[in-house]
Amino acid sequence: MPDSHALSELLAAISAPDRTPEDIAALPLPESFRAVTVHREDTEMFRGMTGADKDPRKSLRVDEVPVPELGPGEALVAVMASSVNYNTVWSSIFEPLPTFGFLERYGRTSPLAKRHDLPYHILGSDLAGVVLRTGPGVNAWKPGDEVVAHCLSVELESPDGHDDTMLDPAQRIWGFETNFGGLAEIALVKANQLMPKAAHLTWEEAAAPGLVNSTAYRQLVSRNGAGMKQGDNVLIWGASGGLGSYATQLALAGGANPVCVVSSRRKAEVCRAMGAEAIIDRSAEDYRFWTDQHTQNPREWKRFGARIRELTGGEDVDIVFEHPGRDTFGASVYVTRRGGTIVTCASTSGYRHEFDNRYLWMHLKRIIGTHFANYREAWEANRLIVKGRIHPTLSCTYPLADTALAVQDVHSNVHQGKVGVLCLAPAEGLGVRDEETRAKHIDAINRFR
Repeated sequence: MPDSHALSELLAAISAPDRTPEDIAALPLPESFRAVTVHREDTEMFRGMTGADKDPRKSLRVDEVPVPELGPGEALVAVMASSVNYNTVWSSIFEPLPTFGFLERYGRTSPLAKRHDLPYHILGSDLAGVVLRTGPGVNAWKPGDEVVAHCLSVELESPDGHDDTMLDPAQRIWGFETNFGGLAEIALVKANQLMPKAAHLTWEEAAAPGLVNSTAYRQLVSRNGAGMKQGDNVLIWGASGGLGSYATQLALAGGANPVCVVSSRRKAEVCRAMGAEAIIDRSAEDYRFWTDQHTQNPREWKRFGARIRELTGGEDVDIVFEHPGRDTFGASVYVTRRGGTIVTCASTSGYRHEFDNRYLWMHLKRIIGTHFANYREAWEANRLIVKGRIHPTLSCTYPLADTALAVQDVHSNVHQGKVGVLCLAPAEGLGVRDEETRAKHIDAINRFR
């Protein structure tokens, strides 16, 4: 069993309203903790199966693991809550390849990085929690600070990353390309991953936005992405999902017009509740962009484009917020206005994109690839959460022991918004410090419940 006595002491101290940094720093660290893992020995278990048939409930484990060594510039965090992202799904089904290759390559870079190369991989790229310890060279954070973490892990030893940290050749995604992620009772992060937790949110609410909110911010708002401006028509695929729900909010907050694509009436209602007016239920309207596995259907692109113009007063979209990938990319390129932008991250329906290049080159459109966010972009995205301008899209939570069920929900696309995981938090609803601000935004906070 994990070191339950030490963990109980930690939880009691964290929950105390009058705790001090000294109280947290004085507590002994446990020797071990529970964490959600995949194992190197299981990487072939789904060989020959399609991605849709692979079941995360068979590969994900909840293990007792030792507390990792704390290095310079790092922090150990007591994780109160985390959440599920698509990179957790990919890790759990070993697609597009097992993550142990990432850990092996990282482990070869330095003696300290060698800690990450283990026969198990602790997953998770979000957390909300409390700093327990900081390593040498950390001055901005101290034990007892309530934090969230963004998932950019970067070395910055190369000049390439100093203009945009996402361009650093040693850039990695914590909990996906590194070990000791957030789906655990304790996590190891670089201290420059830490950001303030919004005081008006619970632990599980605060853990939900991190990866997806920052990703959507860079993809849509940042000059490194689409550079959205007021009045832009923005086509958002999966607009009520984990990523799209933040893109929809960012579009509305920035004075743009989101054209929300969803797959059910219920998801359409969620988008309307966020304030969106232009909504396409692709299931009800039965768009079939592929006639078979190898052939796309341009007539359906045209029908889709005509529907968009009905909703925008005759205008094509300035920006397409792309993340499904293969299933939708041909249509995305087609419906973008002349000179417009298709900005893409991830590819949840397949990585090999096909489109008719005539509609790109002859109409001077741009395709921009984005990936997570740099430190500044992540901080700006979190600032909007702290100020109550953007809200969590948490729909449900699971206990840590049932994380595999939560991941299966996301893999099967039966979820909406974000799916949370309680780690050390014993129940939902804890961690709120600012009840007045919370009361102002409670309807928006609970919108996806």
